[in-house]
Amino acid sequence: MVVTGGCGKLGRAVVADLVAHDWKVVVFDRTAPDRADVTYVPVDLTDYAAVLDAMLGVEERYDAVDAVVHLAAVPAPGLRGDAATFANNMNATYHVFTAARRAGVTNIVWASSETVLGLPFDTPPPYVPVDEDYPPRPESTYSLVKTLEETMAAQLCRWDPALKMYGLRFSNVMEPQDYQAFPSYDADARARKWNLWGYIDARDGAQAVRRALDHPGTGTEVFIIANADTVMSRPSAELVAEVFPDVEVRGNLGEHDTLLSIEKARRVLGYEPEHSWRAV
Repeated sequence: MVVTGGCGKLGRAVVADLVAHDWKVVVFDRTAPDRADVTYVPVDLTDYAAVLDAMLGVEERYDAVDAVVHLAAVPAPGLRGDAATFANNMNATYHVFTAARRAGVTNIVWASSETVLGLPFDTPPPYVPVDEDYPPRPESTYSLVKTLEETMAAQLCRWDPALKMYGLRFSNVMEPQDYQAFPSYDADARARKWNLWGYIDARDGAQAVRRALDHPGTGTEVFIIANADTVMSRPSAELVAEVFPDVEVRGNLGEHDTLLSIEKARRVLGYEPEHSWRAV
């Protein structure tokens, strides 16, 4: 199976988790992974011929791909110019999706983003916890591409009913070393309101990828993937009352419950976060 962007922050955790669960992993990236138990192919994903060639196999290394996890991208708004972000991310995703289909791959999981929910929520969310039930509200070029990827996946699955394409709307990816900064966030509730105080431990993001790959469904589905709690020590209800006083709260909020609903991922994929900054 192929993982694009396997050397990135989330990609490293995904590759480690898949290898631990007996997947044979091929990494497509511009830099080599720091591990010897995967196959590495240097690929520029904006070069379609190179992507298709690598997807069809590399002599003496592998000759077939049975699944694809597409994580590679300019990873956030503002890191490059808008046109450069659009050209890189949109073309890379189209190339990976199309090459995978031409290689006969029907199991595709890719990184969508929490940004399609309306981040940075300068316009308040329609309700909290936010979920997958309202249409995307992209507020940046980066988020626009993620929205277009979801639309593209839906149309590709319409063309091919045997195809499975699951988009995971990852929250802000964190590793354990990032958690030392979390207590400082309490000083200003507005400092992290841009994503409703959410995060995803990279290891739990990897779990979600694996569960999405293993799920037997077909068609396009999108899932919010976040941790079960927030980055704050303050209660979730208190944060909403202070920063979004006019936003509807649906259901009962536990003390630190995430405001990025993971109910669908729990129900459909069996996803359950196993790591929290509070346990470090």
